Amino acid sequence: MAVFEIPSKLIEALRRVREVAVLTGSGISAESGVPTFRDARAGLWSKFRPEDLATPEAFQRNSTLVWEWYAWRRELVAKAQPNAGHLALVELERRRPRFTLITQNVDGLHQRAGNRKVIELHGNITRTKCFEEDVAVETWTETGETPPRCPRCGGRLRPDVVWFGETLSPEAVERAVTASRSCELFLSVGTSTLVHPAAALPFEALHHGATVVEINPDPTPLTNHAHHVFQGLAGGILPELVRLW
Repeated sequence: MAVFEIPSKLIEALRRVREVAVLTGSGISAESGVPTFRDARAGLWSKFRPEDLATPEAFQRNSTLVWEWYAWRRELVAKAQPNAGHLALVELERRRPRFTLITQNVDGLHQRAGNRKVIELHGNITRTKCFEEDVAVETWTETGETPPRCPRCGGRLRPDVVWFGETLSPEAVERAVTASRSCELFLSVGTSTLVHPAAALPFEALHHGATVVEINPDPTPLTNHAHHVFQGLAGGILPELVRLW
């Protein structure tokens, strides 16, 4: 039973809409135990600023250090499991075929939960690519070298994520903007609405007439503009919204 009130107007909108877009941020993954980017500083990594490890320049200076930090983060992600919020979005995709899930997260939990229509704006930490050629690499020979080498060109391998100073995939951004502009309902879930270009997406939806719903524990720049705001965790709120759909 919900411990928050869902306005009847929103319930009507939920049942009427056909096309849905969802934007998720680190908040939904934090509920699964995945530390947010700037919280990933435990143990040996407590003396480093994440921003100093997530740039091409940092990789050029000390590729071993950067690779090992991401290897540690990959271990955390591998231990995490999708939570009720992730599973609710899988059910929503099943019920609304015209559905797009846009995520700022790099942990792949949406896909592990069962979502298929996912746009990853910032890449995926579980994938690897060549630093020199910028192409995906699935297998390589383990030689004990850190980071390992690309089997094609011998260049160093790196995680397939977007670092500071790098541009997002134009194709991914275009798809995300198109989905935001064409949807009838836009859900902003567990994101601070501060990091661009993702932060502009709910405003694109607003501008094009969509009903915008924000689910986040804390107020954001979107809060005063969204049609409906739920302050709380996605794992408690999303399942109830989807149940009413």
